[in-house]
Amino acid sequence: MNHLTPEHSPLGKTVSYQDQYDPSLLFPIARQTKRQEIGVDEAALPFSGVDIWTGFELSWLNGRGKPQVGIATFRIPATSPRLIESKSFKLYLNSYNQTRMESPDALAAQLARDLSAAAGAEVAVSILLPPAFAAERVRELDGEYIDDLDIEVDRYAPCPDILRADPAAIVSETLCSNLLKSNCLVTGQPDWGSVSIRYTGPKMDREALLRYLIGFRQHNEFHEQCVERIFVDLLRACAPAQLTVYARYTRRGGLDINPWRSNFETPPQDNVRAARQ
Repeated sequence: MNHLTPEHSPLGKTVSYQDQYDPSLLFPIARQTKRQEIGVDEAALPFSGVDIWTGFELSWLNGRGKPQVGIATFRIPATSPRLIESKSFKLYLNSYNQTRMESPDALAAQLARDLSAAAGAEVAVSILLPPAFAAERVRELDGEYIDDLDIEVDRYAPCPDILRADPAAIVSETLCSNLLKSNCLVTGQPDWGSVSIRYTGPKMDREALLRYLIGFRQHNEFHEQCVERIFVDLLRACAPAQLTVYARYTRRGGLDINPWRSNFETPPQDNVRAARQ
């Protein structure tokens, strides 16, 4: 875990899969570089938040060598100095495939220790076992979707200068879109997501907002960085008194990433996945 730049990560490289426990596979990346790029001071973040990960391909052996499976939820605080690169996260989870653990609780505790060390802050881990799978729910983001707006789009890079808000109309509303797409910072592979924007303040121009969100379509950046960029751009351009940005990205390699950032409310306690996840 010595290199903290994406270029040194396992992304885009051929790797051999380890099926025995190996925490050295985790590859943390400093958040500071991208935050500096959007003008955010690490010592005075304009938001609080969490990155909610779901691990759908978690498996290990019990004490008698019998395979076990579960669905894990990981909550990494946005205040952690480092995020964890997703392919390295997948490789690390796969290293449990032939590893014996005395119990699911022991596994969760070990996952929490390793991930906390990599992120530089306490990471919460929970594991859902098969008897509880039937109760899992699928639900779309709460709010009003703006994707049916009949707009013309000709820019596919983030353009915060097109954002508009009416200071004469103060509203509280939640706007959503399923049209968020960005690309991996290193490989350029597509990342598909849905985003919810909850705010109180000058009424945002919905057509401009939709064009802005679609503008990430050819943008290369990690999920967490995209959400922070959206938050900062909206805060600066539209001046809401209260703002929350929450994105749920579709899974890749058995992992989905769901960054949540806000300046006024606490993170969601559940991790209800959307239909595309």
